[in-house]
Amino acid sequence: MHRPRQHLNIPTEIVRTVVAIAETGSLSKAGERLGLSQPAISSQIKRLQSLVGGALFIRTANGTTTTELGKVAVQQARRILEANDQLLRLGGNHEGPQPLRLGISTMLAEEFLKLHPTDALADVLVHADMSPTVIRGLIDGYIDIAFVYSNPSLEAENEVTIAAEAEERSVWVRSRDFVLRPGAPIPILAWPGDDWMIRTLTKHNISYKIVFRSPNHQLRLEAARAGYGLTACPERIMPSSLISAKDYYLPELPLQKRLLCVRPGLEGSRATAMVQRLSSLFFSGAKPMRQVSNM
Repeated sequence: MHRPRQHLNIPTEIVRTVVAIAETGSLSKAGERLGLSQPAISSQIKRLQSLVGGALFIRTANGTTTTELGKVAVQQARRILEANDQLLRLGGNHEGPQPLRLGISTMLAEEFLKLHPTDALADVLVHADMSPTVIRGLIDGYIDIAFVYSNPSLEAENEVTIAAEAEERSVWVRSRDFVLRPGAPIPILAWPGDDWMIRTLTKHNISYKIVFRSPNHQLRLEAARAGYGLTACPERIMPSSLISAKDYYLPELPLQKRLLCVRPGLEGSRATAMVQRLSSLFFSGAKPMRQVSNM
């Protein structure tokens, strides 16, 4: 008989203990911070060390310090605590109606902040991330409205409603001083996962190397300004500090779809008003709402 695989989980209190020891340099001081006895602290650390398979801390003449494994564990522990705390703050700590949750691609966030009136965001939580992540949040129900770019690598598991869509041209961009060495792979400033730059270069058998990767669009543009390499940008929002790279060896980038999507079953006057406002600001001649199952 097949038994379901058991998942190991590390309690959040142990994760907090790891961070406290690293920050205070002492088991006793970590215990004081957390309100735990030193035996309790020691027990938690032993439990975690047995799970990760190695020592996380060592005693020195100056107190307790992290091992190489411990440094990695502390780094991951901080990420876990940050995610835990963000989850608890999704709706804020105020009483009242749940805020409208708006997900925006990082490539569109700056334009949104410039054009969208701030007084219309009083009860709105804005979440900026990569388009696939925002769409996943829409499907999973923790994003209500998504303003993103389409991504052919993402398959929606449930239906989402597209309220408006528009095609736009993307271009290669670089600094004015950037020069590619003849025969060298093209240095690319990419975002994590599948993207249309890498797919396009691969399709045309063009050699490239990724020299900078970030989910933050503005950071990629800053890296381009610094002369690190090439990246892609919607032509209509290309910053004046960069130029369109029209070198002969660069293939044309495919058209991208800018989408305004809403969570299935989303209702209410606030949501309707937000969709109408975004449609009027960022889409001309928006197409009628339709249901899709593959984005």
